[in-house]
Amino acid sequence: MTEPLLSIRNLKVAFKHENQWVEAVHGIDLDVMAGRTLGLVGESGSGKSVSSLAVMRLLNERVSRIEADSICIEGEEIKDFTESQMAEVRGKRIAMIFQEPMTSLNPVYKCGYQVSEMILQHEGKSALRQAQGPNSVSKKAAKERVIELFKQVMLPRPEAIYDSYPHELSGGQKQRVMIAMAIACHPQLLIADEPTTALDVTVQLEILKLLRKLQAETGMGMIFITHDLGVVAEIADDVAVMHNGEILERGTVGEIMSHPKHPYTQGLLACRPPMDVRLKRLPIVKEFLDGQWQGGKAQILHDLQITKAERKAHLERLYSKQPLLKVEQLKTWYPLRKGVFSRVYDHVKAVDDVTLDVYEGETLGLVGESGCGKTTLGRSILRLADPTGGKIWFDGVEVTALKGQALRDFRKQAQIVFQDPYSSLNPRITIGEAIAEPMRVHHCETVGPLTGSSTLRNAVCELLEQVGLKAEHYDRYPHEFSGGQRQRICIARALAVNPRLVICDESVSALDVSVQAQVLNLLNRLKEERGLTYIFISHDLSVVRFMSDRVVVMYNGKPVEINEADALFEHPLNAYTKKLIDALPGREHHFSNT
Repeated sequence: MTEPLLSIRNLKVAFKHENQWVEAVHGIDLDVMAGRTLGLVGESGSGKSVSSLAVMRLLNERVSRIEADSICIEGEEIKDFTESQMAEVRGKRIAMIFQEPMTSLNPVYKCGYQVSEMILQHEGKSALRQAQGPNSVSKKAAKERVIELFKQVMLPRPEAIYDSYPHELSGGQKQRVMIAMAIACHPQLLIADEPTTALDVTVQLEILKLLRKLQAETGMGMIFITHDLGVVAEIADDVAVMHNGEILERGTVGEIMSHPKHPYTQGLLACRPPMDVRLKRLPIVKEFLDGQWQGGKAQILHDLQITKAERKAHLERLYSKQPLLKVEQLKTWYPLRKGVFSRVYDHVKAVDDVTLDVYEGETLGLVGESGCGKTTLGRSILRLADPTGGKIWFDGVEVTALKGQALRDFRKQAQIVFQDPYSSLNPRITIGEAIAEPMRVHHCETVGPLTGSSTLRNAVCELLEQVGLKAEHYDRYPHEFSGGQRQRICIARALAVNPRLVICDESVSALDVSVQAQVLNLLNRLKEERGLTYIFISHDLSVVRFMSDRVVVMYNGKPVEINEADALFEHPLNAYTKKLIDALPGREHHFSNT
């Protein structure tokens, strides 16, 4: 049998917490073969990234402890390498693409310089310098190499991007720069840590194709870390499923996707919103671990599937009412200026002539690639971004004409849940105070009559319990909660003023599929209990289909297709819509086909 490119035996990782060592990875074994991709799958906190960082020795030695029987690259033991020896291994033999390119790239240096620095450090000036040539030649050769790498990763205008700062590039372009940096020194093993999580489906598909192409050209091995089994189906050859620092199941991608044996793996697959059936709610991983779905797919479909007749009756009830929100020829343009006098020479047409209705009790999905105007449209509806033209009507009142107190009263009825729950919560105040603040500002009654601070606290505690948290969480700070819990806090804060319309702006895109399922179920339950209307903005098409009654597809600030959700996904009329749907990873492995 061929020797593995990377072989790990009995890897344990522990972290120091309050003067005690807490083990996070419990003696795992992994093999990665040359030319093959191992998909490492699991929820946040399962130990996926920590295991990879331990192999590269990138963990803080003061608060971490790494033990292993063996860590070998091509049969060479590296677990006892010195720091200088590991510096030679990193980048040259093992390279890593991190999840968030903006925090991985230095914002004060140009992209080209950062990649050329990697080449000069690992290959040395002697390898790049022509015979007897001056030092400047090495920098020139490095620049030429970087531009070639940028072409290899299919970056547009590689010469211009060489001289661009990270903030001047899109998310997909920054990720390509990180890939170029990772492959600059021809590594034998590439570790890709959630490299596509925050990307549009089309950009994600391009990145996955690019990684497969580079692997075919170089024969490198790859570890692809993700919580999304759809992405794994698209790129991996072999799969290892991690949970609580242990590997629960491993096999080829076909075996794991088609015949998962462990309840945890079955739960991860089932909690992804299906693209070909409509469920009343999503199963969650805990239910599989508790043995609730032992009947598998057949039981889930029997208990949770919505029939076409039920769906038709629901839509007829919904659209027999009057629209709650009407948007007419809405435009939100941003001026482009140049020159000493900052003259306007053009406009960025973020939202350009949008007309749509949202009915009371409806969930309207907004989809499209980054930059298509989804978020700007949502912010314009709430007047967080002032429209350039057009009109917005909410329950018969013209929102675009509101000012002062009247505008504040409108915002009490229309709230927003932002994408990043951590940055939208004040780290200096407790989550109880964060939820109570809008209730004080709007002098409103939410759960019960608010006659004093003690009653207000009780109202907040009831809200916390409604979103699946506990009353005792009131006095805790945002950093003490997980991402999924923080998103629940933001939902509670949005509901605190008892709104009628809630705009969810990529509110589940950064969550694990298991936590995502819980939050989506929560949003649907609260919608039924409180009679809410949602505008649901996302680049994740499977989530949008599960949540939405109708879907609007946006491109370059304009809606290119509006239709009932199932009809739009089953029979897209616009070529751009079809492109988005075709880019969805792992479509052939969606729940109802497993």
